[in-house]
Amino acid sequence: MQRLKTRPQFQAVLGGDTLARTPHFALHWVALTGAEPGPASQTPLFSPHDIWFGAMVPKRWAKRAVTRNTIKRQIYAVSRDFASSLHIAAHLVRLRSGFDRQRFVSATSDDLKAAVRLELTQLFSKAVVALPVKPVSAA
Repeated sequence: MQRLKTRPQFQAVLGGDTLARTPHFALHWVALTGAEPGPASQTPLFSPHDIWFGAMVPKRWAKRAVTRNTIKRQIYAVSRDFASSLHIAAHLVRLRSGFDRQRFVSATSDDLKAAVRLELTQLFSKAVVALPVKPVSAA
């Protein structure tokens, strides 16, 4: 499993399809059909033999850095659990709305982690069901 690191990688995945949504998260993906060249150079953005994951947690929806980092850690942990069920593709989990600051007063708490993990599990479960059928390789 590889992580998305560069801006062109994130933009390429955001330009792909939305595979699943929950109230707080969206899962974007783009299939890796081959070595896709980067915008300014001819180097490929993704290795076509790996599953790629990224996490996008904007300050707009999680003001505190500790909260953003906690959510990203939960995204990567749950994505590892579901990696074997997903296609070889680039995936991006994006936080699309904030968690209630009245309910989760602490910047990071066990309640927040549990709520994030539960919703991410729902997101990935929906994604596995929504995935197109894997192509059968010709032997």
